[in-house]
Amino acid sequence: MGSWGTLGPALLSLAGVALGAGGSLFGQYLVSRASTRQLEVQESAAHRAELKDAVLKFVRIALQVEKVALTRSDAGGTAADSELGQLVDDLWLAQAEIDLAARSEPLRGATYRYAFRLAEAARGEIADASALRGPQVQFMDAAYGDMWPGQRRADGDPTTPQ
Repeated sequence: MGSWGTLGPALLSLAGVALGAGGSLFGQYLVSRASTRQLEVQESAAHRAELKDAVLKFVRIALQVEKVALTRSDAGGTAADSELGQLVDDLWLAQAEIDLAARSEPLRGATYRYAFRLAEAARGEIADASALRGPQVQFMDAAYGDMWPGQRRADGDPTTPQ
């Protein structure tokens, strides 16, 4: 009994130290996980903001190209052609911005295809705006998918449950 009287408190203190060390290590692990998750959220938000700016710039220029290209026959003349040429150059630069900022290959491809169709419209090879809608929708879907991966884009029908 005498040995337990001296050995018991020593073993209990050693167990307390071990539990304290284990708890401390577990706490550090949880803090590290939370910090990593917070960094991922911040990086994702920064990516979304950068990509959103690039997408909005591209869309703004794409709408200008479409408007000028599809109304060019009415305006005629070299002033409209000169403006359209500059807009197409700006469009390809905006496409390159998205190409650099995008995380996904579907967005890069959809942006290129949409820009290519707009360039065809600028060259007069497309006279109907409906030919641009398919590539435009694919581009917007891909942009949404790159900014919010794994989330479904609303289809606009309020009767369809999400």
